Amino acid sequence: VGKKVQAIYVWWHKPVIDKELLQSLPNLKVIANSGVGMDHLDLKLVASFGVKMANAPRSVSSSTANTGMALLLASARRLVEVHNISISPSMEYCEANILGVKVAGATLGIIGMGNIGYKIALRAKAFEMNILYHNRTRRKVHEEQAVGATYCTKMDSLLQQADFVMLVVSLTPQTHKLIGKRELELMKPTATLINISRGAVVDQEALVAALQTGVIRAAALDVTSPEPLPRDHPLLKLKNVIITPHLGIRTDKATYMITEEAVENILAALSGLPLPNEVLPS
Repeated sequence: VGKKVQAIYVWWHKPVIDKELLQSLPNLKVIANSGVGMDHLDLKLVASFGVKMANAPRSVSSSTANTGMALLLASARRLVEVHNISISPSMEYCEANILGVKVAGATLGIIGMGNIGYKIALRAKAFEMNILYHNRTRRKVHEEQAVGATYCTKMDSLLQQADFVMLVVSLTPQTHKLIGKRELELMKPTATLINISRGAVVDQEALVAALQTGVIRAAALDVTSPEPLPRDHPLLKLKNVIITPHLGIRTDKATYMITEEAVENILAALSGLPLPNEVLPS
């Protein structure tokens, strides 16, 4: 049926789009991705076959922002740790020294202030947080004022000031291992790293060492590299880490909206119209 296929909807990185598949689909016009990140696709390879590509940014931003805030709050109040204590057969009382950290008045540093990053800032404002952000391009002044965000030209400045650092960047060659040993050491020893972008944005070996030695307080990760981690990975053994299985967009409504957005892009491509969310190779 290869000659009949004109569109592919990629769900959770499947099917794998490689040269062999593209060669077997001579009439393929468009590949629509379920989500924003396109790092699992070789954009230049796909484009070389004359195939257009689209993602679904509108559908995922709110759900992903909510996941980011949920991880921040869960880490701050040590919810997973105290949940495990609460359900333990030996539970009699909670130790007085199991203390969380205050969120209101704390400083959140957002690295990557696109649609998702901005929605995180909106939520953080409601929690009375001070907001710093670093982005390739600065947001408009009225957008900064709406959430009370301060722009950091250099990421180092943000890392040194933030109590919580939230990673919301796309995975590119420039952001691969963006946070490594040097960056972690710039952070406060009381700071928490939250990653809702891609696992490879963080040097995981450096993160393990930083968490084990108190370079930073904690981490909350919706993404790892690989996914899932090997069952003997040291990150899985640390009490000051929360890991969720890349569920940033996984709500019933978001999943439905992603599919609608993908279909919209597919129908546009098959009709020879501009794609609402076309992604071009850089």
